[in-house]
Amino acid sequence: MRVVMGIDPGTANLGFGVVRIEGGHMVALDGGVIETASSDPIEKRLSEIHSALSRLIKWHQPVALAIEDLYFGKNVGSAMKVGQASGVTMLAAAQCEVPCFTYTPQAIKTSVCGSGNAAKRQVQKMVATLLNLNEVPQPDHAADALAVAICHGGTAGHRDATEAALAGSAQAMRVAS
Repeated sequence: MRVVMGIDPGTANLGFGVVRIEGGHMVALDGGVIETASSDPIEKRLSEIHSALSRLIKWHQPVALAIEDLYFGKNVGSAMKVGQASGVTMLAAAQCEVPCFTYTPQAIKTSVCGSGNAAKRQVQKMVATLLNLNEVPQPDHAADALAVAICHGGTAGHRDATEAALAGSAQAMRVAS
């Protein structure tokens, strides 16, 4: 059994998703958002993120943290805040002796949907399919974090599962351990 925690970094809303890989299947264990008040100073917000993530890591004891990598957009301020949240995430993981791995948005989309150009809604629907959920996880940041965890857990067997799910096969949950 392996437990992987995926992170969709942000200072206002940091998404987390925890997936267990056991017996060739992926199961969602937890998912949600760590919210901070935009009116608080950034150092307080980062401290809150660190504390909450540290508790989650200690509770779920993942073998790895997978983090969506920062991509540079036009808003430098937003990119800086995402980078700060990623840094605090890595610090919490390091303090709990859990290795971190980063994945680009394109790598996550390719792993989950088979295409690096997949739309956000396609990724979220595929997350629900791969984790055998009745509906897309909410809020969006939690679904995105579960996609990051699935990406890290992805192996050749997972690619097979993705292809099977896209074809509508009941074998969509098969994943190589």
